[in-house]
Amino acid sequence: MGLNDIVSAERIHIGFFGLRNAGKSSLVNAVAGQEVALVSEIKGTTTDPVKKSMELLPLGPVVLIDTPGMDDEGTLGGLRVKKARQTLNYVDIAILTVDAGKGLQDADHELITRFENKRIPYLIAYNKADLLPGFPDGLQETACTGEANDYSGSGNNRRNGQAATGNIRANTLYVSAAANYHIHELKEMLARLIKNSENHKRIVADLLVPNDTVVLVVPIDSAAPKGRLILPQQQTIRDILEAGAIAVVSRNTELPQTLASLNGKPKLVITDSQAFGQVSRDTPEDILLTSFSILFARYKGSLTAAVEGAAKLKCLQDGDTVLISEGCTHHRQCGDIGTVKLPAWIKDYTNKNIRFAFTSGMEFPEDLREYALVVHCGGCMLNEREMQYRLRHAADCGIPMTNYGIAIAQMHGILKRSLEPFPDILEILP
Repeated sequence: MGLNDIVSAERIHIGFFGLRNAGKSSLVNAVAGQEVALVSEIKGTTTDPVKKSMELLPLGPVVLIDTPGMDDEGTLGGLRVKKARQTLNYVDIAILTVDAGKGLQDADHELITRFENKRIPYLIAYNKADLLPGFPDGLQETACTGEANDYSGSGNNRRNGQAATGNIRANTLYVSAAANYHIHELKEMLARLIKNSENHKRIVADLLVPNDTVVLVVPIDSAAPKGRLILPQQQTIRDILEAGAIAVVSRNTELPQTLASLNGKPKLVITDSQAFGQVSRDTPEDILLTSFSILFARYKGSLTAAVEGAAKLKCLQDGDTVLISEGCTHHRQCGDIGTVKLPAWIKDYTNKNIRFAFTSGMEFPEDLREYALVVHCGGCMLNEREMQYRLRHAADCGIPMTNYGIAIAQMHGILKRSLEPFPDILEILP
């Protein structure tokens, strides 16, 4: 897999924030080295977040995100600001773009506070430095490069347009997108932040040693995509191979024959959640069993929180509403797990008159109080920060949240077995 083949959810997401006409779009284009964002002197040209996946040296695979100005006005402007703020839920690193001639404004300080509250590493780029007196040789040079892994930034920046000096903890630099001034230095700063923000968690490789055999169970039914495996399956196979282990892929209908054909027991069987019941019956008790969803709950979310949320299925009452949320958008088919199978299983398990609501993609309700439970997909199309935000948001609203695989294991009576690869989690089961 080349760097350009890395899925968006696994890339570092870099968001450009600031006021209208601070030069965010121009700076995005300068950093990217190509026309990614539309540039205009008219305020409010960027009306929705614009994303570009690319390989950016020396940063590696990234997603650049240009956002609307945080000082936009009117009804539509308010909606644009809301979209920009939602972007903060999934950016890994933020660049606050400031007009160097105007300096930090109140909205900029509000953004800094939001970065700090959400623990987003950030740097401040004072753009349009070419318009300052004495550019470039007479320009006061201030590049505070503090601790690159310090998310907290500074609340003491001057409001007079100069970058703060002294004990400022955010990376700060004068730049000019128009003159290509300090663009390379800006990317070097980003590279330092990225190095300290990298996710070193593994999907399954940390459970394996070289030459272990893992059987992956992949149902092929009407809901399966034609001609390819879905993303969690692809990523898990890759992680197994990187661990020096052996990946064996089978349909659920051929699992018994697959296990019988192996020279010895596999270390682990990983199944698609919708086949959990059958795969559990066909897998001997002395072989560890789990699901792709459970692995991704551990990889991007909180396995502990998801297990605790699944226990709430027993507490659902007539008239309760369950939110079923998917991180991707796809064409719904007959037998879709999110909109068809899960609701049927939940109704059968609870024997209650349960109502259901559905969201997909980047849509996730701000107010969750109308729901008794959130059941989320594994989040393979969301980056870790977005998945963590959704978990925290649900917790802040007092709403339990679980995921597909863990809910299905709970309803099929095999949750304890499916968590045996994670003995520390078994301790929280009733």
